[in-house]
Amino acid sequence: MTAISLRLPDSLHKLARELAEQEGISMNQLITLALAEKLSALRTESYLEARAARGDRAKFEAALAKVADVETPDERDRL
Repeated sequence: MTAISLRLPDSLHKLARELAEQEGISMNQLITLALAEKLSALRTESYLEARAARGDRAKFEAALAKVADVETPDERDRL
């Protein structure tokens, strides 16, 4: 594990401390979870951007054209 020194504005520190108390967790755990969530969101965004860049509209439309055009779904497909 690595320890870091972090400077926070007093208002942010107060809100984080209050939330940690409400959740029954330590400040360290709250900050670790918040950082993990943010990193996950950013990595997901990058992944989706890369996937979208590889997309091909013509291939998508060709695949969509293979789908049967039906008015009502099969009984097994109904909710």
